[in-house]
Amino acid sequence: MLKVSSNKMEALKRLSDEKGVIGALAIDQRGSLKKMIAAGSTTDVGDEGIVRFKELVSEELTPFATSILLDPEYGLPAAKVRDKEAGLLVAYEKTGYDATEPGRLPDLLPEWSVKRLKAAGADAIKFLLYYDTDEDRKINEQKHVFMERVGSECLAEDIPFFLEIVTYDATNEDVKGAAFAKVKPHKVIEAMKEFSKADYKVDVLKMEVPVNMNFVEGFAKEETVYTKEEATAYFKKQSQATDLPFIFLSAGVSAKLFQDTLVFAKEAGSTFNGVLCGRATWSEGVAPYATKGEEVGREWLKTTGKQNIEELNAVLNTTASSWYDKVSNE
Repeated sequence: MLKVSSNKMEALKRLSDEKGVIGALAIDQRGSLKKMIAAGSTTDVGDEGIVRFKELVSEELTPFATSILLDPEYGLPAAKVRDKEAGLLVAYEKTGYDATEPGRLPDLLPEWSVKRLKAAGADAIKFLLYYDTDEDRKINEQKHVFMERVGSECLAEDIPFFLEIVTYDATNEDVKGAAFAKVKPHKVIEAMKEFSKADYKVDVLKMEVPVNMNFVEGFAKEETVYTKEEATAYFKKQSQATDLPFIFLSAGVSAKLFQDTLVFAKEAGSTFNGVLCGRATWSEGVAPYATKGEEVGREWLKTTGKQNIEELNAVLNTTASSWYDKVSNE
């Protein structure tokens, strides 16, 4: 059982529904969103175009989410127009990583601290870490120390620390292929075990599902890597790897596949506590916004975007467990 302060407990409540399930919307993308908008636009929309799209998403979709994840570089205007009932998570990491150096080492936004993010209205701090449990020990030790620093900073400011872990294989760049699918359960579960340790002061883990669903029997269109029984066992093992609350990220899959994945996870016995869902909800709205303008983009969010999030909420209602089962007040 995770013990947290009264302030952290109240912050977690602001980010969740009354049952203790997190149904958060993620739009903290920066470089990738810029590319998505540029790909569909005939003119350079610039930073203002990114800021405005985030505002539209926040305005139209936060009434249906328990909270929203934004970045301080482009997202703070969107935080101001969110639904008053929606909590606010703010990203603390610098986007991307230096591809010229090995290890995908993390870095902080130089203009921000946890103290400043909290003053800007954050209910929780989110940090994205790329992690390969099998990479060189010196590289992983740097990441361990880095996360200890972030956790200590969050503890000092008495604000929840959400750690997002995205796994990879340092020897294989193709994270969507069958070879990575075979090692993914090991990578995800071992990363989860490591960062569940008290040293890191993590309050909520934001995790990938432990398998690539495109290679699961019954979901795979071509090659199958896991039988349904094997995939079920991995979901169960993932849950057993931590005592912390954990939520699933959508990892850019379609809205339908993400919903089907949550149902599969529940049936497998996973005790996940919600989602932080980004591109699965809003990504298809980028093209209408970029090519046809703000009002067409807004209309997509009001219709298809809203439908995506309401369908996800309906699935969450029957699949996610309450984090109240894992957290108590100090």
